Amino acid sequence: MRITGDGTTGGTPARSEGGPYPLRGNAVGAARRQPDSTPTAGPVGVEPATEQIGYRGPTACAAAGITYRQLDYWARTGLVEPSVRPAYGSGTQRLYSFRDVVVLKIVKRFLDTGVALQNIRTAVQHLRGRGFADLERMTLMSDGATVYECTSPDQVVDLLQGGQGIFGIAVGVVWRDVEHALSQLHGERVDTGETLVRPNPADELAARRNRAV
Repeated sequence: MRITGDGTTGGTPARSEGGPYPLRGNAVGAARRQPDSTPTAGPVGVEPATEQIGYRGPTACAAAGITYRQLDYWARTGLVEPSVRPAYGSGTQRLYSFRDVVVLKIVKRFLDTGVALQNIRTAVQHLRGRGFADLERMTLMSDGATVYECTSPDQVVDLLQGGQGIFGIAVGVVWRDVEHALSQLHGERVDTGETLVRPNPADELAARRNRAV
């Protein structure tokens, strides 16, 4: 599925049925989205309860590998807004969901490889509209001007053989990277506001050394 920011159907179509799909405009993936795409379980063993945990800006930045300046700019321009809690004014803290952080990391990778911002915006809309199981098998490919969704290895090969895809992001791999990063950082329960303190790996290592003495 091809992603274009203007909603047009331009570009090279998939060469065979079931090939890579270019994503288009605001109706991203509508024809392929399953009725039951509501999140049920994470693609890498993440339980639905993960969506009940939010992450503040600095934590989201650390897990996504971006600066706070980037995070703030993307939120203010609507590129990636926090879905748990936006900033309402002075003194309020944005709160990002696990999925938000995954999207932040994907946006960073696309920007680093020169993908057009307009196409990145459409890709973000697409990612937000898909269920967890869809994200597990999804690979986003780009030639810098267009972003394609591939949901099988055959589709990736089909796109590469066509000379179009030069950069790929396996969303499931990004998901695991973010999951690992956030497992070492603090989160916040959405319902109670309770801070969830993660174990510090350095403290755990020191404790193991002390037990060994």
